[in-house]
Amino acid sequence: MTARFTDKVVLITGAGSGLGRAAAIQVASEGAALALVDVSEKGLQEAAADVAAVASAAKVIQIVADVSKEEDVKNYVDQTVETFGRIDGFFNNAGIEGKQNLTEDFGTDEFDKVVAINLRGVFLGQKYVLPVMKKQGSGSVVNTASVGGIRGVGNQSGYAAAKHGVVGLTRNSGIEYGQFGVRVTAIAPGAIMTPMVEGSLKQIDPDNWEEVGKQFVSVNPMQRFGRPEEVGHLAAFLLSDQATFINATTIAIDGGQSEKY
Repeated sequence: MTARFTDKVVLITGAGSGLGRAAAIQVASEGAALALVDVSEKGLQEAAADVAAVASAAKVIQIVADVSKEEDVKNYVDQTVETFGRIDGFFNNAGIEGKQNLTEDFGTDEFDKVVAINLRGVFLGQKYVLPVMKKQGSGSVVNTASVGGIRGVGNQSGYAAAKHGVVGLTRNSGIEYGQFGVRVTAIAPGAIMTPMVEGSLKQIDPDNWEEVGKQFVSVNPMQRFGRPEEVGHLAAFLLSDQATFINATTIAIDGGQSEKY
């Protein structure tokens, strides 16, 4: 088995489910020590159990945090450094989709909530992790953007605005920190079958959401949903030393959807 993360420390937000959990399992299987962060304590416990199933010797800490709160972000970074002494990789992943509505009907409070988690949370994560990596002279940050961050998606004003912001933040931070040996990239997942996407489909039709999903991905060139582990593999690559000249860019993982529409 490849061991790209032997003696490496990887910090992951939104680790309790979906893409964050998949990435945690992947990097742990390759030797990483992990700091897992999520707003859900139950999700963290389940993720830690999944990690233990593939890497029983992995060192793992669990930190409950709301990424939109600065004190929580500072705390999860401080706890990681206090426990492990460094941060080699940061999957800055926590996010929500929010409700779907036309812009004129999109609630202001809902907009603020989505932007607070999806953009402010990413900014705060970088604000406190990047100085650690700068001091080390090395590190990789992978932000989770979205296909909704590189093109319009409709009925998701808050989500699209926040994820476009993540793309911009990634470009800017990559330019700033490359000189210190630190890389900042983003991934732009399309329709990946995660609990968040399942919840979105259920908003549309609670009783026939699976059929709605089939119709949704029928226009994708690959005509299927992506799997969380496929995104986990990409995140792991970008976090690893195999991607040391990839910086300040966003990579789509969407089955070709963003190229077709």
